[in-house]
Amino acid sequence: MSDQPLPEESPVYAPFFGVMGAASAIIFSALGAAYGTAKSGTGIAAMSVMRPELIMKSIIPVVMAGIIAIYGLVVAVLIAGGLYPPAQYSLYKGFVHLGAGLAVGFSGLAAGFAIGIVGDAGVRGTAQQPRLFVGMILILIFAEVLGLYGLIVAIYLYTK
Repeated sequence: MSDQPLPEESPVYAPFFGVMGAASAIIFSALGAAYGTAKSGTGIAAMSVMRPELIMKSIIPVVMAGIIAIYGLVVAVLIAGGLYPPAQYSLYKGFVHLGAGLAVGFSGLAAGFAIGIVGDAGVRGTAQQPRLFVGMILILIFAEVLGLYGLIVAIYLYTK
């Protein structure tokens, strides 16, 4: 063994992984939120032709889809705030930030898809049978929680 210190784990490309984590967090969660908004919005538009008084009540899936994007925004801002110059940013930190961004991004994408599909079918069904509204809200909550799980994992990873 030599008396020389171990090489530093801060290669010049380490911040790339952190930046990709921040980008993944906002890109994928915003894609999920956009899909959920668009899919639910088409259901609202179709339903409002026959029952225009239910428009405001049917906005709930759109609001829940928008919250998914906020999860990704929070993690992206956290990661971006934790980026340092390459000499101070370890490869380990870059991989952890990438994992955090992918966790919230992909779970937000999945949650947005679920909210969009349930929101579309739910608002159309509620127009025909108002008692379906409570069931739709419960299913939307379960879909939203999928994104929240990704946020929790991402914050936990970020603190490592």
